[in-house]
Amino acid sequence: MEQQLKAPPDVKKVADFLRSGGAGLKIRVGALNGKRVDYFKGKSAIKALLSPAYAKVKGVPKVTTEEEAATLLQVVNAFAFYLRVQRGQATGSSSSSPKALQIIPEQMFSPKEYYAWFYEGSQWTTYAGGILMVVIMLAGVMFPLWPPIMRLGVYYLSMGMLGLIGLFFAIAILRLIFYVITVVVASPGIWVFPQLFADVGFVESFIPLWEWDLPKKKKSKKTKGDSKKEKSSSKGKSRVEASTSNGGAFIEEVQEEEQPRQRKSRSAVIEEVEDDE
Repeated sequence: MEQQLKAPPDVKKVADFLRSGGAGLKIRVGALNGKRVDYFKGKSAIKALLSPAYAKVKGVPKVTTEEEAATLLQVVNAFAFYLRVQRGQATGSSSSSPKALQIIPEQMFSPKEYYAWFYEGSQWTTYAGGILMVVIMLAGVMFPLWPPIMRLGVYYLSMGMLGLIGLFFAIAILRLIFYVITVVVASPGIWVFPQLFADVGFVESFIPLWEWDLPKKKKSKKTKGDSKKEKSSSKGKSRVEASTSNGGAFIEEVQEEEQPRQRKSRSAVIEEVEDDE
């Protein structure tokens, strides 16, 4: 848009920060005029400007309060980096489908409103990725023109990668065969490299070397009522055990209630007693 080209450098940097992934802005996907666009809520943008990540950005206006953040976001909105929209119903039958968006003619910034992005942010990563893909494709096409040493190195490297992949599949097949044999011979069975397919690092995938295939114990969720009953039952058991060990008597600790006690005056009282005649 033409308005975005007229934006000052500091305002453009604020838009770049909000559009980047480091801002932590919660992005949602909506449908505007049949096209999918990203939109966000104003409250999320205020939190992004008050975050420590924004304070580290150089060349942007300082923001310390929510009012200052709202004022700055209003300035960014004036250059049409994002526009205020009205969110409607879902475009599809499922609840996860994008919701319909409609641009509101009156533009302003409010934490409770929604705003659709009309700015893609910095595109240097996209350009760099495109150039790298072109270079890789040209290098592959010109492989016959490579020097013999480079071609020989690529050949050995590819053979080594294929060997590692083949070794991985061989280990997976052998461990499965060994597990089936141990299930029959020594139930419940033994897994070799039990962490091989787990979401761990490369070294941790081969630790431990083997492990029994024992079923994992399920942790039962206890409610507050059950925990109170268990505590009361445990107290009752402890009292019964104490009574049996002490010959039928047990001692129970009673917490004294801290109540203010009235102090009685210790002044002497003199009464006159009539003598018996």
